[in-house]
Order: sequence, then C-alpha cells, then structure tokens
Amino acid sequence: MTGLTPENQSVPSTAQATKHVPELGPPVKPKRNKYAFACAILASMTSILLGYDIGVMSGALIYIKRDFKITDLQVGILAGILNIFSLIGSCAAGKTSDWIGRRNTIVFAGAIFFAGAILMGVAPNYAFLVFGRFVAGIGVGYALMIAPVYTAEVAPASSRGFLTSFPEVFINAGIMLGYVSNLAFSKFPLKLGWRFMLGVGSIPSVILAIGVLAMPESPRWLVIQGRLGEAKRVLDKTSDSPSEAALRLEEIKEAAGIPADCHDDVVQVSRKTSHGSGVWKELLIRPTPAVRRVMIAAMGIHFFQQASGIDAVVLFSPRIFKTAGLKTDHQQLLATVAVGIVKTSFILVATFLIDRVGRRPLLLTSVGGMILSLAALGTSLTIIDHTEKKVTWALVLSIATVMTYVATFSIGAGPITWVYTSEIFPLRLRSQGSSMAVVVNRVTSGVISMTFLLMSKAMTTGGAFYLFGGIATVAWVFFYNFLPETRGRSLEDMDELFSGFRWRDSKSKPMNNKNSNSNPEVEIGPNKQ
Repeated sequence: MTGLTPENQSVPSTAQATKHVPELGPPVKPKRNKYAFACAILASMTSILLGYDIGVMSGALIYIKRDFKITDLQVGILAGILNIFSLIGSCAAGKTSDWIGRRNTIVFAGAIFFAGAILMGVAPNYAFLVFGRFVAGIGVGYALMIAPVYTAEVAPASSRGFLTSFPEVFINAGIMLGYVSNLAFSKFPLKLGWRFMLGVGSIPSVILAIGVLAMPESPRWLVIQGRLGEAKRVLDKTSDSPSEAALRLEEIKEAAGIPADCHDDVVQVSRKTSHGSGVWKELLIRPTPAVRRVMIAAMGIHFFQQASGIDAVVLFSPRIFKTAGLKTDHQQLLATVAVGIVKTSFILVATFLIDRVGRRPLLLTSVGGMILSLAALGTSLTIIDHTEKKVTWALVLSIATVMTYVATFSIGAGPITWVYTSEIFPLRLRSQGSSMAVVVNRVTSGVISMTFLLMSKAMTTGGAFYLFGGIATVAWVFFYNFLPETRGRSLEDMDELFSGFRWRDSKSKPMNNKNSNSNPEVEIGPNKQ
C-alpha cells in the first residue's frame, strides 16, 4: 500500500498474501485477563465524572433553586445544559484521540472536568454556574466517548462485553456518590451545602489523572500510528493467549492496511490512515451499505436509551418522590439514595451476563421491563394527581416502579448501549463514529432533562411517563428488527457481520466465529468475504 513503508526499508507489495495464524488448540474457557481488567477499570473511571454530576445535581438543584431564587425553566436548563455543552467534547474527542492517543485524551478529559467542578463550586450567581457547567460539560463529552472505545480496543473478545460495560458501571457508581454527597451535605447552611456537593466532584478527576499513568496505549491506535512493536507488547499482555495476541495483531494490521508480512517494530503510515483523514466522507457522504447499517444501529440505540426517560428519573428523583407524596427533603433524598443502590447493584449483575447471555436477549428483556415499569409508574402518579387524599398503595407503587425501572434499565439498555457502539464501527471509523453516537446520546439527554419539568406541568408527571413508555415500546421494536448479535465476534469481524446482515433475520442465532477455537488454523486471505 502506498505510504506504508518500514523505517529504512521498502515493503514488498504482498499485502494480499495469505496469513497463517498459529494453531489455537482445543477449546478451553480462558481465564479473565487481569491486566486487561485493570486497564478497563482505569479507563472507565472517566465515566464517574458524568455519573457524579447527574447524581449530585438531583439534590443540589433543590438548594440552588432556593439560594438563587430561580424558576423551574432555569432549573431544567441548569440540569440539562451540561449534556448540550458536552457535544463540544464529544465532537472533538474522535479527532483528538486519533491525534494524541486514547490514553492522553483520558487525561485531558479529567483535567477539563476538574476545572469545571471547581468553577461550579465557587459560582457566585446563576450565570457563572452555567459557565462552570459549560467547562465541565466539555470534559464529560470527552470522557463519554473515549472510555468505551479504549476499553473495547484493549479487551480480548472473550470478555469484551464484560469489560466494555465498565463505563456504565462507573457512571452508576458516580451517580451513587452524587446521591450520598447530597445526603451528607444537605444539613449544611444553604449557601455552603450545594457548593460542597458540586466542588467535591473535582476529586475523582485528580485520582483519574494519577491512575492513568499505569495504563498502556490502545494497541489499535499504536498500529495505525505504525508502532507495531509496542502494539504487540500490549496485545501480549491483554490477550487470553499468545495465539490470540498474534491473531488480533494480524487482524488489526489488515484493518489498518499494513501488509501481513510486515513485522518491523516501526513502520511509516500514511497520514490518511494515522490521523483519520477522509473518515467523515466515509461515514456520512459515501458510506458502504455495512457502514450505513452500523450508523443506523449506533444512532438508534443511543437515541432510544435517553428518549425513554432515564435521565429524567435520575435527575429529578426528589421531585418525582415529592409528587408521589414524600414531603421532606430528607425523605426525598433518602429514597433517591435507594434508587442509586438499586441502579448500581443491577449494573453489576449485567456485567456478568453480557458475555454469557448476549447483547440482544439482555437488551430486549431490559426494555420490556422498562415498558411495564413506566406504564405502572405513570398510572400510580396519575391516580395520586387526581386524588386529594393520600393513597398509600399508589405511593408505594410509585417508589417501587421507579426502582424496577432503573433496575431493568441497568441490566440491559444502560451498559449494552456503550458496549454495542464501541464494538460495531470499523477501526478507521471507530473514533468519529463513536463520537457521533455520543452526540445523539447527549442531545437527547439534554432535551429530556431541560423539558421534563415543563412536560410534567403540561401533561402531568404521570402523562410524561406514559410518553416515555410509548417511546420505549418503539425502541423495543427497533432493537428487535435492527440489531444483530455481536457476542464473541472480533472487532474486525463487524464489517462482515453488517455487510451480510438482513434486518428481518436479526434473531439471536449462533454466529460462525472465525476466531473459534474449533479451527486448528485460521486462514485469512485475499478471498475473505
């Protein structure tokens, strides 16, 4: 390939030569790779930044509204505007991570959020607080895009779903920390309590900046930079076996357009390959049928994840519980902490099921449970809204269905959205494609967050949840017809999977995996379909 030459040596034009991967041996269930596990944890810690902000704002808004004497519209803007501001980070993250690397982008995200958290904590007025959320939002946008991409590129196929679900785990851990922070500082003086709630958010970003020093760079990024020797060393550490490391390296080289027989430690890569030139044209202007299908799947799953109302529940849990009949701040915040416990517990369950059960079964089951929970929540709140006396059973049902809603969301729609998107884009399009998916996610979240209180007034709180239930129903139909199963497929297999995929055949059928251990030799030649 033009532009690909090893240092001080020309490369023979034999890129189409057949590749022979060492014999893989009999099927053996691999042990969990501890090094890849540690890398995934460190990278996913960036997601704590968003989680903490969502969780802490649910309680801080109560006191900010009293301190600055702002309207419900201003409360909604304050809650949701960070998601809109995060678009700047999400849009820039793809290009940035291709330029400076995945690891350095994680450090950059933490530094930006640290500055934003400090600015919010010292804000003297509403306008300055919005500016602080602008800065923090950029950091959140970077973090949301880069964590699942890095983890997917480091993780072996056998545990990719488990490891790539970690960002959602840490989002939930951050939400839980935010809820606890609300409860801890709720007794402080009005002008001081909410500032501590927001300012404490700077601590995770400092821990992240220190921890990231122990992480290696993504092997796929190293390959497209021509640093094959470094990529091989990382793959040797993060793969389940030496033979798998060799196979992964061969597949990444092929995806990056590097000849199979090139084994130099460092090669020169064309600028188009190493810096992502021409990617937007491939994604938006002249996509192949497979890329078009990948884009529809990625945009759709991110839109429906947020349009079904999860951020409305998480951000405005105290307001929902107040509508249901809990009168004091302490009761509302205590019930909100319970929401955080349930949400975090079920996301942990999901991490162990994703690679065992598969993406589709978990996702469809999850959304089905969300539909039932939203219908029951809408009904109970509507009954409470139309009854002057306290209806204890409706109050209990409201609290219970909020719990079942976040539980069913966390077991499927929450983690699988990030897992699925991080693994379906081809290597050259992965950073920018993932960025676009995050943009859809954040725009939808911002719109829902900023309009929920207005919707609740216009159609009642119960009516708003009926609307979310209807959207979740449409989401279930979309997922059933449009998303193929990706469990066990290598990242380089996705183009083949979507190329030959028919939407009507998107059942959970076992897929023929070219990485299967049942094949003693894997041959990847020029006639590969």
